[in-house]
Amino acid sequence: MSLHLEARVSDPTAGGLENLLSEDRRFPPSAEFAAQANASADLYSWANADRPAFWGEQARELLTWSTPFEQTLDWSDAPVARWFADGRLNAAYNAVDRHVEAGRGDKVALHFEGEGGDTRTLTYADLQREVSRAANALTSLGVTTGDRVAVYLPMIPEAVVTMLACARIGAPHSVVFGGFSAEALHSRILDAEAKLVVTADGGFRRGAASALKPAVDEALAKGAPSVEHVLVVKRTGQPVEWTEGRDVWWSDVVDTASDEHTPVDVEAEHPLFILYTSGTTGKPKGIFHTTGGYLAQAAYTHLNVFDLKAETDVYWCTADVGWITGHTYVVYGPLVNGATQVIYEGTPDTPHRGRWWEIVQKYGVTILYTAPTAIRTCMKWGEEIPAQFDLSSLRVLGSVGEPINPEAWMWYRRVVGGDRAPIVDTWWQTETGAIMISPLPGVTETKPGSAQVPLPGIAADVVDDEAHSVPDGSGGYLVLTEPWPAMLRGIWGDRQRYVDTYWSRFRGLYFAGDGAKKDEDGDIWLLGRVDDVMNVSGHRLSTTEIESALVSHPWVAEAAVVGAADETTGQAVVAFVILRGDSEAGDLPAQDVQTTLRNHVAKEIGPIAKPRQVLVVAELPKTRSGKIMRRLLRDVAENRQVGDATTLADSSVMDLIAQGLSTPAAASQD
Repeated sequence: MSLHLEARVSDPTAGGLENLLSEDRRFPPSAEFAAQANASADLYSWANADRPAFWGEQARELLTWSTPFEQTLDWSDAPVARWFADGRLNAAYNAVDRHVEAGRGDKVALHFEGEGGDTRTLTYADLQREVSRAANALTSLGVTTGDRVAVYLPMIPEAVVTMLACARIGAPHSVVFGGFSAEALHSRILDAEAKLVVTADGGFRRGAASALKPAVDEALAKGAPSVEHVLVVKRTGQPVEWTEGRDVWWSDVVDTASDEHTPVDVEAEHPLFILYTSGTTGKPKGIFHTTGGYLAQAAYTHLNVFDLKAETDVYWCTADVGWITGHTYVVYGPLVNGATQVIYEGTPDTPHRGRWWEIVQKYGVTILYTAPTAIRTCMKWGEEIPAQFDLSSLRVLGSVGEPINPEAWMWYRRVVGGDRAPIVDTWWQTETGAIMISPLPGVTETKPGSAQVPLPGIAADVVDDEAHSVPDGSGGYLVLTEPWPAMLRGIWGDRQRYVDTYWSRFRGLYFAGDGAKKDEDGDIWLLGRVDDVMNVSGHRLSTTEIESALVSHPWVAEAAVVGAADETTGQAVVAFVILRGDSEAGDLPAQDVQTTLRNHVAKEIGPIAKPRQVLVVAELPKTRSGKIMRRLLRDVAENRQVGDATTLADSSVMDLIAQGLSTPAAASQD
């Protein structure tokens, strides 16, 4: 076993994080890949010599400015940055028009694959016409520069077109994930004071039409005085309620509009979008990003982290546009770089579990960017499924959304990437706007499970409780020490909340809310949110590390770990695991399975990390976007009434888990 989780008591002043993770598997870039890579090692020294000048050069090289900027960074109003503030540009022009003007209008921008197999292909010239029509339609509905537009759409081309049309007229968009409730939509519409809502009758999910328009009607019925119109895309053909004078069909106003439109040039610091971070309590936080700095870092990271060759690559990021990953690495980054990409409406297992791999084969996808949750789900289904498809086109693989455990990383590399495609394990947030920590393909010798190093131009560190940088081999809190172009400019309408949320823990440092470690080489390992760091008998244990230890056992397909209140130890480790379908564990008594897994964790990490309880479950509670809802598992583990489960893809999962935990076989402890 190459994965070492060493039980070691670290200096409590260095964050107190135990069980230092090291990894002796290394994957250097091949000479062939390195020779043609976009990135090179000298990017680091160039950026470190003069970080603002480095970013200024990226912004000039990768974007087209109607008014060139003179000032690169203004940090005088810290912690609010201004990047390229005296320059002017338009995001939609950079994403679409300039490629057409350069003679690349016939190049495919989007291959759309509907869940049921319907397809559309849009070239950059097609996209220019569609976005121009939509921009004219928005204007006809009274939307002007500075007005906010709420977008509540499935993963269809109209979602991309709407976002770009908003950018074209300088109207900040606020995309709300189509899986969110009417209440969540209502709170976001109110906070942004949206003038228009763009939605659809519905979308397709798991082989059935799923309604969207009723949630908009319900949200607006709660009161939303700023909304003047609802623009509705006909996707599923479902009957919908209709409010005359307010509701408008997309086909009536967009399809009939002129396909000529002049983009509105805006200041670089003009808000491009608001994206709300979901929370379990309190008012949602409207993270807002501006135009110039965000686009510069989106394009730079997309080009270098994925080694994009715009003329030949077919890129696919599986994220929905309702999340920041969909904003930066579906809409803005790829299109600004002139890429050809795939967008897919449905789930990985509809109509069969090989759907993703079928799409990779069909379009010759060369770059795939997805989440560890999806990778682990595919692991659970078995490697014989991707083996049925030709995945030889894949040359770069990416991971995003949460720390990836080393065994899932290795499976991804071996089964999906054919042991040849480099993996870029990326760390960033809604707030950072773009990737911050990641290997660079062709440059970095990668390690399974480690995000490794800040990108050139990014200054990140791991610090202790006193904000001192921790030595290699120690853990603490991940912070960003210098401003970066794609950083959030605040929480919409609430500067003080922005300061309190992100800048109050460590003076002058942005605290990301994540725990992290530096290994002996100084590479960064993400440990997840600090809320997911447990304190067991004075030892701080990472849920991510215990989950990785569990998944490293051949019986386990997926695991989720929470800390539950314990009278003796303060917190105790409670683990929920899904077994591999082909493992021998299914034939063993439950008690034996749980004892074996508890002892495995003790062996991998140390006795302090041994779970108090191990519960074998059929499924884990996940949101529609694939995130495990650990707070619900914590409710079960502490015998509390389970909290709000409305955002789960399947709320019945919690009933099954609660029933299982109450059985005597579920609890196995020394």
